Amino acid sequence: MLSFINYPSWLKPEIFPVLPVRWYGLMYIVAFAIAYFLVKKQIKEKDLKTTDDTLTNIFSWGILGILLGARIFYALVYDKSGQYWESPHLIFWPFDSNFHFIGLQGMSYHGGLIGGFVAVAIYCKIKNFNLLETGDLIAVAIPAGYTFGRLGNFANGELYGRVTTAPWGMIFPDAAPFSIRENWVLEIAAKAGIDISTISAYVNLPRHPSQLYEAFLEGIVLWAFLWFVMRKIKLPPGALIGSYITGYGFVRFFIEYFREPDYKIGFILKLSSKPGYIYKLDSFLNFTMGQILCFLMIACGLLFILFSYKRQAKQQTAELLGKEKKSYKKQLLKKRK
Repeated sequence: MLSFINYPSWLKPEIFPVLPVRWYGLMYIVAFAIAYFLVKKQIKEKDLKTTDDTLTNIFSWGILGILLGARIFYALVYDKSGQYWESPHLIFWPFDSNFHFIGLQGMSYHGGLIGGFVAVAIYCKIKNFNLLETGDLIAVAIPAGYTFGRLGNFANGELYGRVTTAPWGMIFPDAAPFSIRENWVLEIAAKAGIDISTISAYVNLPRHPSQLYEAFLEGIVLWAFLWFVMRKIKLPPGALIGSYITGYGFVRFFIEYFREPDYKIGFILKLSSKPGYIYKLDSFLNFTMGQILCFLMIACGLLFILFSYKRQAKQQTAELLGKEKKSYKKQLLKKRK
């Protein structure tokens, strides 16, 4: 009896085989549209004096920053071939050596976050907008759109998870196969009901559909928490930005245990000698690049929240002192009269 799910054979990266239009690109457009709608909804709720043109400009800057940051960060940090360092123009070259359109394959979430934040910060500085208040509006909207980004990864059959014997484990066609000479490979194949009698050397094993885990937890769940819980709490400006950064970092850190490490990088910090193909407690001390970056995200997010509260306390103290000064001056004027 089979104990896994085959990746849908009808699902291809291209929406139309004859056109260079991919699900991944479409999902990006849907993600940005949803985030835009949610920010606009908040603007109406708060009765903010922000025009549609201003909001469009903010998103245009943010999207440009996200795309540039995501692509550049992936090319220079995650790709270990060195080709992008030697030929930087290839970072945004969407064709292979045979001039076939392949798009921009490889985007980094962390790079996109940095790029998007910097771009919006620059725009707010130019237009003299409050960066923290603007960032709070965007932060609670991002996860809802992010859901579709991970669905795009699933449609591409990429960023799959580690090997599993769970009944919802999925065999991804492009996943790296394993040698049947390894005892653990034979054990997993037997548990999954895979017949290896006709296989000569390598077998493709079921994987965690980690893209769907991320779409649900980093997208839907995180968005619902920020939107329906944190947004209803009276927080200082910037605290929602910190909450999003901390929340995403925390969720992504643990999902990384089920996600296949980047094959060109592997584990950045390996404190256990156990292989990382399967998530087990004895491989709990092996950390990926994504986990290192998420740990930094959690730290930065908490510091951001602390900064927000300290900034608010400082402003409140300044306002109180200002009121006391005015009151004191009034009393002096009365005495003089």
